[in-house]
Amino acid sequence: MMERQHGAMGVVSRRAFLTILPLALLLPAMSINGQFLSSPLNCHKTCVCASNIVSCSKMNLTTVPLHLPHYTAFLDLSYNTIARLQADWTPVKLSRLHNLLLSHNGLNFLSSEAFVYVTKLRYLDLSSNGLRILEELIFEPLEHLEVLLLYNNHISQIDRTAFTGLHKIQKIYLSQNQISRFPLELVKERNRHGTLALLDVSSNRIKNLPLQELNALPAWLRNGLFFQNNPLPCSCELYEMVGRWNLQRLGSAVDFRDDHTCLLPGPQKERLVTLDLNRLYLNCSEVNVLDREVYLDQFLILDCDVRQKGMLKSWVLPANVPGNNTAKVLNDGSLQIGPLKAEDSGVYTCYATSESLNETVYVTVAVHNFTKTGGLESMKTAYTTLVGCLVSVILILLYLYLTPCNCICCPGPGLSKGDPGDSLHSSTVSISQMHDNLGHEDSSGAAKAFLSRRVSFMDPKDQLEQNGRLNPIGEEEEEWQGDSRERRKSDAESVSSVSSDTPMVV
Repeated sequence: MMERQHGAMGVVSRRAFLTILPLALLLPAMSINGQFLSSPLNCHKTCVCASNIVSCSKMNLTTVPLHLPHYTAFLDLSYNTIARLQADWTPVKLSRLHNLLLSHNGLNFLSSEAFVYVTKLRYLDLSSNGLRILEELIFEPLEHLEVLLLYNNHISQIDRTAFTGLHKIQKIYLSQNQISRFPLELVKERNRHGTLALLDVSSNRIKNLPLQELNALPAWLRNGLFFQNNPLPCSCELYEMVGRWNLQRLGSAVDFRDDHTCLLPGPQKERLVTLDLNRLYLNCSEVNVLDREVYLDQFLILDCDVRQKGMLKSWVLPANVPGNNTAKVLNDGSLQIGPLKAEDSGVYTCYATSESLNETVYVTVAVHNFTKTGGLESMKTAYTTLVGCLVSVILILLYLYLTPCNCICCPGPGLSKGDPGDSLHSSTVSISQMHDNLGHEDSSGAAKAFLSRRVSFMDPKDQLEQNGRLNPIGEEEEEWQGDSRERRKSDAESVSSVSSDTPMVV
């Protein structure tokens, strides 16, 4: 009887032990106040440790193991279920850790202090997770980071300071997210991100590109700038940019030619290959590359814009430029020429070489045979001449009609102040009045000579004498006799003296 009781108790105890055992095994991962407790690193069961490499991939971990060796250089935590990366995921500083892999974890939260103890990271893989926001200064501690993988997340918001502090970053992968704004700060602030050679924002929701800023980037950076498969609107500006990049054989354009698409306007939102716009839908001008039009006496700097940074560059001048002493190669490999002459036109060739690549760049320069301000100066000269002519005409009219004179046209004793001869049209009226007064004396020739003097002044054929002096009397001056001839001569000289000081309209 007693044996049966002991046997029954043994069975119960075994069953209780089997029931409690799984709970005991889960105890290290139990949560306190919603926080999971991390289990210590086990290099025999949960991870594989090889020297300074710790690989815990595909171990169904929900947290980062504790007590990681301080000498860890490579840590692989991919393909687990680590949803949150807290600030204390590693309580000790891992000063030798340079590779951290956290892809395929369902990661949806990054603490603002998640990387304060791993500042020597050079490679960080956060791809294929559930991240939605990159908050301000999130990567600031990673001043040595070179490669950052963030593709295949749900990122829709990127703070403009999120990448601040990445002084040595070379490659950033942001494709296959929900980004709607192009992160221009990554490529525009080249003093802070001068090492960046690849930025992938393809397959997002970007609808506008800063085309002018992107075209101004050096070729070695544009060569690694990927923006295909975004809902960009079709335009000639986009066609021209993609076309130029394609002509320069930039990898971002050539390798993904058919993936560079745009949306046509309209309710259907038809998607079209960007480089097919010119042939099918838009009347865009043909794309030419690296053509420069300049003017005489200017200085010009030609960039040897190649696809790789730090290449050795040399220049060959056009054959029609014999020994141009003004050409000078600058420290960055560009060529400065000037002051330019018409014979400086031609094709300038840059040869760029490196250990892995040789590249040739041709730059066509066309020098116009006039200065840039030549047209403006011509307009100024023409304007000045026109104003001078108008002033001359006004002065002549003032002389003819407003200047008082002691001549036969002035009012005499027989004319009163109320006579028409005292008006602004006194010259014309005086002629008619003289004609009336002398109508019975045509045989004397006085009136005829007076009229001929007036007509000769208005006739362009008889206006100019030698040295440009006016000759209002001309040959008919010989017909006058006696005092009247002397009087007409002085009158002519007075006209000539006034008119000779002012330009005339010819």
